[in-house]
Amino acid sequence: MILANAFCLFFFLDETLRSLASPSSPQGPELHGWRPPVDCVRANELCAAESNCSSRYRTLRQCLAGRDRNTMLANKECQAALEVLQESPLYDCRCKRGMKKELQCLQIYWSIHLGLTEGEEFYEASPYEPVTSRLSDIFRLASIFSGTGVDPVVSAKSNHCLDAAKACNLNDNCKKLRSSYISICNREIMPTERCNRRKCHKALRQFFDRVPSEYTYRMLFCSCQDQACAERRRQTILPSCSYEDKEKPNCLDLRSLCRTDHLCRSRLADFHANCRASYRTLTGCPEDNYQACLGSYAGMIGFDMTPNYVDSSPTSIVVSPWCSCRGSGNMEEECEKFLRDFTENPCLRNAIQAFGNGTDVNVSPKSPSSQATQTPRVEKTPSLPDDLSDSTSLGTSVITTCTSVQEQGLKVNNSKELSMCFTELTTNIMPGSKKVVKPNSGPSRARPSAALTALLLLMLTLAL
Repeated sequence: MILANAFCLFFFLDETLRSLASPSSPQGPELHGWRPPVDCVRANELCAAESNCSSRYRTLRQCLAGRDRNTMLANKECQAALEVLQESPLYDCRCKRGMKKELQCLQIYWSIHLGLTEGEEFYEASPYEPVTSRLSDIFRLASIFSGTGVDPVVSAKSNHCLDAAKACNLNDNCKKLRSSYISICNREIMPTERCNRRKCHKALRQFFDRVPSEYTYRMLFCSCQDQACAERRRQTILPSCSYEDKEKPNCLDLRSLCRTDHLCRSRLADFHANCRASYRTLTGCPEDNYQACLGSYAGMIGFDMTPNYVDSSPTSIVVSPWCSCRGSGNMEEECEKFLRDFTENPCLRNAIQAFGNGTDVNVSPKSPSSQATQTPRVEKTPSLPDDLSDSTSLGTSVITTCTSVQEQGLKVNNSKELSMCFTELTTNIMPGSKKVVKPNSGPSRARPSAALTALLLLMLTLAL
């Protein structure tokens, strides 16, 4: 009888843990109405093929022309058009950076979403598709180029930024587009105007959008041991033309100017989405994704919001757009916050340092490089103690606690002792427990199997 009860309990526990280990699927309201996103150019074509959608879209565009959001929403016809379009493919559409019709795609995106934002928000959602790729392969190349693992004396004498420029010259496409922006950005128009900044920016955008990141990242984020190397890194984008100006504008004024251009607005929103400091991740970056942050940073080069290294220090990495918070008035706090997203951003700093050192967190997730700045933990999520950090120790804990039942000779109230062991096991692995598995600890399927083995052995021992 005892053996039968033990196997029944085991079957129930096994089914429970299987359901916990399997990935949950969207249910209820989250699944209802969900649509996979399409690019906005395609979404516009789908809308144009449906009369109700196309007429409402034309109405919304007329409503947004020359009106602020409050005035638009006060008009019932405009509000009705917006409500209809929220159920269309246009509402969920996104764009791919560097796509053939990128500007058209972004114009369509903002024509919908400018009507949905409540005023000028500090952070805006990115119109670009999320970056899911990682930098592991490029980081491995960077570690070779930066001299990681070779003689420190040889590595210290190397100018990795110069090596990156030489590597670019060995690639026809990289050499061609780099020569083009250098020529344009260095061409003096007249003594009072050093260069054509608009053309310089366009040439820079073409370089960073069309050349593979294995070349552009090496030039932009190369590691340096001396000032000469760091100055070459700072000069990568020819700051005298593309970055610096006679006077530094106010950062909020620069942001407002950027938001009047769909492309600049999109790149800035993408930077905030992918480089916004996160204190709940190992790297300080959203989803621990260095690739997304570095790509978003490079994507802002070639606009008035272009960021760059503020000096030629080889050890201190500080980047900023060409602006200050002087003259901010009662908006000074917001301005400083905006500027700190560049100058004091642990995600961006860690990503640049990690790439330069060839230490992608995805290559060695359990032993991050000491070179990368460690992000302070704020509001740390409760986690399992160190001695319960893997499946073996969890199973050992259950065995140790529950085996004491047998050692004490408690065989009369077996159901009670089994219940105690079951309670301890579920306290460690089920939702709602005070002991929560760390979000970054990876898949946890091994935990239930070890615990089940321990509990099965115990039940068979008690039954016998």
